[in-house]
Formats: sequence, C-alpha cells, structure tokens
Amino acid sequence: MADGRVLGVDACGSGWIGIALSTGEPRAYVDAEIGTVVMAAATDGPVDVIAIDIPIGLADAGPRRADLEARQAAGPRRAAVFITPVRAAIEAGDYEQALAVNRRLAGAGISKQAYALRDKILQVDRLVRHDHPATVVEVHPELCFAEMAGVPLRHAKSTWAGAAIRHRLLAGAGVHLPDDLGVAGDKAAVDDVLDAAAAAWTAKRILAGTARSLPQRPEVFSDGIACAIWV
Repeated sequence: MADGRVLGVDACGSGWIGIALSTGEPRAYVDAEIGTVVMAAATDGPVDVIAIDIPIGLADAGPRRADLEARQAAGPRRAAVFITPVRAAIEAGDYEQALAVNRRLAGAGISKQAYALRDKILQVDRLVRHDHPATVVEVHPELCFAEMAGVPLRHAKSTWAGAAIRHRLLAGAGVHLPDDLGVAGDKAAVDDVLDAAAAAWTAKRILAGTARSLPQRPEVFSDGIACAIWV
C-alpha cells in the first residue's frame, strides 16, 4: 500500500475511537468529540485519509443508494447496515418528529437506534463541511472485513467467534493491534477497536488507489457532499 498516514474512526460508548496507521505500530485515540480525535491524530503527524463508520452525505428524500448496495454486499450481516434517515429527519428535534418527517420524505419509518446516532451524524456532518487537509470518507466495517475475507462474515462482531476472526483478518492484512492502546484501550469496547482498525485499513486502500465505492458513482444531494461507502 502507498506510504502515508491514515485514520479509521468508529463510534463507541464514550464517543469515538480512532486507529491511526502509518509506519510502525498503530496508535489509538478516544474522545467524546470526533473533532478532538482527528486533531489529536493530526498532532502526531499529518493524516492523509480519514475513514469513518457513520453516514456522510444525507439524502433529501428516499434511501441512499450507498445503504442499499451495502446491505446487499453485506450478505448475512445485512442487518448491521441501517438505512440512513433523510437530512430533515436527522435534524429534527425529537424521535417522534423525525419519524413523521422520514415517513413523509422517504416513505418509511426509522428505528430509534438509527435516530440515536443523530448527534454523531451531525458531528461528522460539521467535520466534512469544514476545510480539512485530509480526505474524509464513509466506510462500513462489515464491508471492510468482508473485503479482507473475500466473503461476508457469518459471525456477529459482538461474539467471541466474530471478534477472533476479525482480529485474524486484520493481522493477515498487516494491521497488528498492540495489547496496550493506552486510554483508548480502557474506554473502547473490543468490537469498536476492531471496527476502527478495519476502517483504517480501508483508508489505506483509498490512499493506494485500490478501494472501490458503493455506489460506483457517488450520489450528491442538496448538501453537496459526495455520498458513497468505501471498501
């Protein structure tokens, strides 16, 4: 893969967990705000690509093609890919309002789990709207791991079998996570660390020019942000 420094980021219970890859051992960062994670990683060296497991580019109406294609690609893990609410629903002040808005504009309701990601989605939305020296893209760890394995995984990431296979896949792809991740190792769950590392692996592929996007031609909605999930 091309030289350079990348950052993979995943949401976790305490906010966000980031894994940076470059030469040497991976480094981990954790904070309640994604902007702080990005700034901390950049303090340790320039970051070329940031890959985040969160929707980037919000539709005005209807589902995003990225979500539909990602669900199909995820195979038995398709339930892990949720359909992103439309922008007006994400920006709604409460779940009941968001539900009504999404039904009107997208013809479908939204889960409370999806709406619960509202604050994190808006954090990333603010991040990508500001000038940033790094390329910022959306990924989905289930697709990242499927790409590593050559097939969608059967075991959920929350199970021992699922965590074990994901750890082996990362090691086989050259991502060797150290036992000691500092503060991040205390604050982030095992599956969140693995997901952030998988996102970083895809960021490396983007840097090398070997990644692909779903859909092949990103959609652009009224927010002007290219919408695609990269693998």
